Amino acid sequence: MNELIKAPFGGSPDEDAEIQRLINELSVDADNYQNWEALVLACEQLDGGLNRNSHPLALDTLRKSYDAFLLKYPLFFGYWKKYADLEFNISGPESAEIVYERGCASITNSVDLWTEYCSFKMETTHTPQLVRDLFERAAGFVGLDFLAHPFWDKYIEYEERQEAQDKVFAILRRVIEIPMHQYSRYFERFRAMAHSRPLTELASSEELQIYRAAVDAEAIQFGVTKNDLEIERDIRVAIDANFMQFFNRTQAETTKRWTYEAEIKRPYFHVTELDHAQLANWRKYLDFEENEGDYARIVVLYERCLVTCAFYEEFWFRYARWMFAQDGKEEEVRNIYLKAATLFVPISKPGIRLQFAYFEEMQGRVLTAKAIHEEVLEVLPDAVEVIISLANLQRRQIGLDAAIEILKEKINDPTVDIFTKAALVTEWAFLVWKVNGSVDEARKVFINNVEWYADSRHFWQKYLEFELEQPTDAAKEEEHGARIRALFQEMRSKSRLPVIVKQELGQYYLGYLQNRGGKTAMKDFLAVDRDLFGPHSVSIAAKTHQYAKENSGGLTDLDDDSRIKAESRFYSFYQLYTAPDPNAQGAASFH
Repeated sequence: MNELIKAPFGGSPDEDAEIQRLINELSVDADNYQNWEALVLACEQLDGGLNRNSHPLALDTLRKSYDAFLLKYPLFFGYWKKYADLEFNISGPESAEIVYERGCASITNSVDLWTEYCSFKMETTHTPQLVRDLFERAAGFVGLDFLAHPFWDKYIEYEERQEAQDKVFAILRRVIEIPMHQYSRYFERFRAMAHSRPLTELASSEELQIYRAAVDAEAIQFGVTKNDLEIERDIRVAIDANFMQFFNRTQAETTKRWTYEAEIKRPYFHVTELDHAQLANWRKYLDFEENEGDYARIVVLYERCLVTCAFYEEFWFRYARWMFAQDGKEEEVRNIYLKAATLFVPISKPGIRLQFAYFEEMQGRVLTAKAIHEEVLEVLPDAVEVIISLANLQRRQIGLDAAIEILKEKINDPTVDIFTKAALVTEWAFLVWKVNGSVDEARKVFINNVEWYADSRHFWQKYLEFELEQPTDAAKEEEHGARIRALFQEMRSKSRLPVIVKQELGQYYLGYLQNRGGKTAMKDFLAVDRDLFGPHSVSIAAKTHQYAKENSGGLTDLDDDSRIKAESRFYSFYQLYTAPDPNAQGAASFH
């Protein structure tokens, strides 16, 4: 933020001081929406309110504050409108139009913003074709919106000003087939106009020939002769009946959607959380529209949903997955991921970025996929899932050695947390084992790193899993059992993990004794069970914990932060994914 706006700001000392204070606070907490609002307002009020004669520094400060704010929150259509109005007052229509273009590019499906832009164009442009071109461009983005009536009203208003009744009628002809909130009044007006419009505006020449043939056939059947006026009247009646079918179909389609639309309490973007009920309604609405199967309407609904639900990554995943299922829509999929990753889903939730990287890798853009991983790691150097994902990308594209090189690089990086390194060491061992088939080399990785990562729950869990999964036969089972027993004892004696964690890890050994132990296994089983789970008077768990401290150089117990990290389990995005709870109540967190 400080790089964008620097003092002096073009105001009084007090005004400059207040702006500097807000900038400093935003530098610490860039997600504080109230401070962003306050900053923009403070910049608007510089020098007693800005106009074209204001100090250049004040005008520059205003523009930079708006640019920074709308880069952070591009979906606030009201602020794009305010910004355009300010530019109009300061620099004129060309500057305002630039802002409108930027705003409509940032929030392409905003009925309100496109309507305001078209209204602005109506008032400032005297070339009708330029205005009509803008209306048509807007119609491509918002014309199918269920709440598009302000836009269509404005378009009709413009053509009425031009006294172009043929164009008004043509607009109404389009609108009567769109399911939307105020469909009925458009049809009533269309039907009233149809009585006075030429037949050539009511139907194509081919359709008119069909209508004429039907009227003539009916006249012949009853043996009557009709003059031109009678024939036109009958054709108009037939066309009107056909339009009534349009109305009935539009009414039915509107009614289908009304249930979902009525439940949308916040159709616009805001930084506050939505209720679970609102998210559930969007899911049901999307299910409905997808089942209807109209591609254009599905896209329109997704785009609407992702204004209201922009901070909820589930809808970005859903949109990308749905679009990926459509033939030939790779670029559209890429744009969905780009918007999600660059604007709305915080980097602290890297799942969508990893999915983006996998998509790019699939498309053969391996360097882009690698860059996405690296950009996440610049901000989250300890993101285990991202590091492992990057290593596996290298494994797939180059080979095992390239994957291990990534892991070693992070393990040797002094800025990476030691408990993150513990997880990476286990991944290294598992790659050597699973990919290269080298049990001895993998075991060596574990053995060589015990002294460094003895306080990591994840390290011991993976070490135990590795040894337990090794195949044996009758001749090797005793040796295998001795190795498991030694590993369990090493974990108890060398780790400073809390007793409860050792109890959890001890269950791996107890399970082994139950399922694979020999004739005397229950003796060891009951001894371990007593030591780990018995009352304090007979348990030696606390004593072995003390022994571990004494044999690790006299180190003290782990501090609270280290203990939390030491106990951590590492999961992938998909392991943590859970289906939405349809019965959830209250606010739905997006953090």
